[in-house]
Amino acid sequence: MPTTSVQLYSVRDVIAADLEGAVARLAEIGLEQVEPYAFHERTQEYRRAFEAAGVTAPSGHAAVINSANPEAIFDAAATLGMATVIDPYIPAEHWQTTEQVAELADRVNQLASLAAERDLEFGYHNHNWELSIRFEVRHALDVFVDHLDPAVVLEVDTYWAQVGGADTPALLKALGDRVRLIHVKDGTLDGDINKQQPAGSGEVSLPAILAAAPQATRVIEFDAYGGDVFAGIAQSLAWLQENDR
Repeated sequence: MPTTSVQLYSVRDVIAADLEGAVARLAEIGLEQVEPYAFHERTQEYRRAFEAAGVTAPSGHAAVINSANPEAIFDAAATLGMATVIDPYIPAEHWQTTEQVAELADRVNQLASLAAERDLEFGYHNHNWELSIRFEVRHALDVFVDHLDPAVVLEVDTYWAQVGGADTPALLKALGDRVRLIHVKDGTLDGDINKQQPAGSGEVSLPAILAAAPQATRVIEFDAYGGDVFAGIAQSLAWLQENDR
């Protein structure tokens, strides 16, 4: 079975109040890996929480692209034993022209070189607009990838890719081994995050998505969830254990 992790943004409200308790609950569910966000702001707290729960953080999210001090973020990642740092979000207004996309890729390439100095990989995580914005027949993510150094990796959010109109299995196959991680989430394809559901319960074509990226770490995530999010994560993990082989 492929490696499975969980994006800690899913339990952000609990983390704000009790970081160690939140991580411990995820470990009790059976998760051995986590993906923290803004880890450079609470590095030592994260480190203590991971050690106490016996989990590792091979990847993490941080706003590196627009940071005035990306070196500090990469140093924090190294402190936490990460292998991959992902920038999770560049707003849609920065993807409106091919020139903007090329400039963004140049910045990402520079940051990937900086990350490599610390034996880290650097990459990007999409939302829906990178797929819904198109230049003739090609979506913005395609153009972005054209300009990326081969060292830059991708974390494909499979929910947002499908909401953006992509044939997500085909996208994953086209991107190949550049995709190190995928975000696994489910729900309705209208993009209403309040309708997100545990994996296997919604409209996202998860079986075909998983089959198209056998090499990628599966990262469970909820942008929002109406029930007990820990129960939703546990249900997603159980579904992956049963269906992702």
